[in-house]
Amino acid sequence: MYSLNVPVPGEVARLAAALARDLPGARERERGSHSLVLKRLGGEDRPDFHRLAARARETLAGAPAVQARVSGVGVFADPPVGAAPVVYLAVESPGLEGLHARLCEVFDPVPGLEGEGYVPHVTVARGGSPEVAAAVAERAVDPVTWTVDELVFYDAGRGETAGRVSLPA
Repeated sequence: MYSLNVPVPGEVARLAAALARDLPGARERERGSHSLVLKRLGGEDRPDFHRLAARARETLAGAPAVQARVSGVGVFADPPVGAAPVVYLAVESPGLEGLHARLCEVFDPVPGLEGEGYVPHVTVARGGSPEVAAAVAERAVDPVTWTVDELVFYDAGRGETAGRVSLPA
């Protein structure tokens, strides 16, 4: 599967790593792997990347750079896939939500994760104690604001970046 991801600044990655240290038993994101999934692009085993990328670029044509802001910590107690709970950094960004909606018009939304259920976030860690996760989610964090001027095509099958698209597109 491919996805279109938002790279996060080092300050956001450091904040996520610091919070993960307080979640014993949870599986934290590997260093350098923090990002925000904007839209999954294909559920097939090996879809044609060049075709997907061209459709995504066409869909994003004229899209401007957008602002994003980490506004707090949250928890998905019962995520639709994967280990629970999921502690995350909540991201406010009407611009990213608009880009996600545009992409959902062309690429089918993943039920329970995308479309109306889309919550922009940066995963901190999965699993561990629900009580500890809830306590960490109550913490206040200093907001981090950044400009999203690039999106990354991510190849989950290979665990690597497959391409990039600049904003404005």
